[in-house]
Amino acid sequence: MINRFTYTLAAIALSLLASPAFGDPPSIKEILKKVEAKFEPENAKPGQTVTLKVTVQLLDGWHTYPTFQEEKGARSQTNKFTFPSDGAIVFVGELNEPANPKEKSEPVLGIEKMHYYPGGGVWTQKAVVRPTTAAGTVSSKIKFRILLCDKENCLPPKALDLEATLNVAGDAVAVDPAFKNEVDKAPKK
Repeated sequence: MINRFTYTLAAIALSLLASPAFGDPPSIKEILKKVEAKFEPENAKPGQTVTLKVTVQLLDGWHTYPTFQEEKGARSQTNKFTFPSDGAIVFVGELNEPANPKEKSEPVLGIEKMHYYPGGGVWTQKAVVRPTTAAGTVSSKIKFRILLCDKENCLPPKALDLEATLNVAGDAVAVDPAFKNEVDKAPKK
């Protein structure tokens, strides 16, 4: 009788493990349907302000997070961008998070309000082409650490290297006064 009971339990356990609920999770490549960094406009003059757009599209059922959570307990649930500090393009101002985050609580973790983005989002960052930049194609390499979760689990944060290119041509224009100080103080290559 014990043997029959043991075999029955083993068969139930194996059937549960073979079910989709216990199958392999999707790969990071499947979850990240799209991740792209690009400048808008794609063509700029030296001194001109452009916008970097980082677009993330996720597999249905997955979400990601802003770069800052207001509530202290939720601060580990964030993404992180690292922009180059030297080069032909100077990143200026503040990063803009995707619009309309969703909000949830995690009472077990003592979190009352945590923001997240189901399906992904678009982050934007202003940048200025250095006034001394020669004509041609320039690029910026951005480091992006992304946290991806579904309704039950999170994957370990994934470090991504993104690159955005920009075509520089034409006569230099005056740097926007709102960003001139940042551009003047930026380290040069």
